[in-house]
Amino acid sequence: MATGLLAAVIGLAACDPKNISELEEGVSTEADVRARFGEPENIWDAPNGRVLEYNRQPQGQKNYLITIGADGKMSALRQVLTPENFAKVQPGMMMEDLRKLLGKPAKVTPYALKRETEWEWRWVQPPNSAMVFTATLNDDQRVVRSGSLPDRGTEAP
Repeated sequence: MATGLLAAVIGLAACDPKNISELEEGVSTEADVRARFGEPENIWDAPNGRVLEYNRQPQGQKNYLITIGADGKMSALRQVLTPENFAKVQPGMMMEDLRKLLGKPAKVTPYALKRETEWEWRWVQPPNSAMVFTATLNDDQRVVRSGSLPDRGTEAP
C-alpha cells in the first residue's frame, strides 16, 4: 500500500510541468486548477481571493501556491521553495506565516529538551543541487533560526 502511494505521489509530481502548462493566469478557474492538481493540501483566505496549497513534500522538492482571485480566476501559480522565499524567513516570524510562505514541510522534528521544533523542506538549488531548508521554531511557534544545507538523502532530478 505505501509503495503504491509513493508511486502515485511521484507520478503526480512528474505531471506538474504538463498541468502547469495547461493553466493560464487570468483565464483558468479554480475548477481547472482542481481538475489538474486535485484537492489542495490547504486553503487560505487572501486579500483578493484565496490560496490553494499543493504540497509535493516529502518525496518531491517543490510546493505550489495557487492564488484564485475574487473573480474565481487563477491570478498566480508559484513554486515557493526558492532562495528568494527562504531569505524572507527571519527570526520572530510566526509559524502560520512560515507555512503560508513555504507550504507544508517535508518533515517536522520536535526536540522537547531544547523546547524547539525543526521544520524541513527539500528543494533544488539551480541548476540541480538537492538541498534541505530548515527553520527552527521555539515554544512560542516563532522562528529562531533557519538555513539550507545539501540534502544528503536524495539526488536532485
